[in-house]
Amino acid sequence: MGSAPCDSAFAVHYAAMHNDTRMTLLQAIATRHMVAADYNGARLTLAPHLMFERHGDLFVSAHNPAKAIRSDEEPRLGHFKLEGLRAVELLEAGFDPLPGFAPVPPKADDTLILAV
Repeated sequence: MGSAPCDSAFAVHYAAMHNDTRMTLLQAIATRHMVAADYNGARLTLAPHLMFERHGDLFVSAHNPAKAIRSDEEPRLGHFKLEGLRAVELLEAGFDPLPGFAPVPPKADDTLILAV
């Protein structure tokens, strides 16, 4: 019994797609630019503050300025698994990090990749 062979064209496309997403988000973090991305069926505009690795998966912590919050709440970062982000585009609009932002991953055993 062995594993089914991997379709090499699919594997190359999959790797390129995820590499492009990762590279676009790294560029956005480094240059403090907003991104647009499809996530769970919705088109979002995000301000990516940091990328981290958790158990072999990459995540980006980003502010979603369109997300409704209560008037007594401070804006905060959401954590998005890179695998779930599609059609990521770097936008011209820049952003300032949220007040009080600390460049540390959410959990102690997460590994920081890059932060603003």
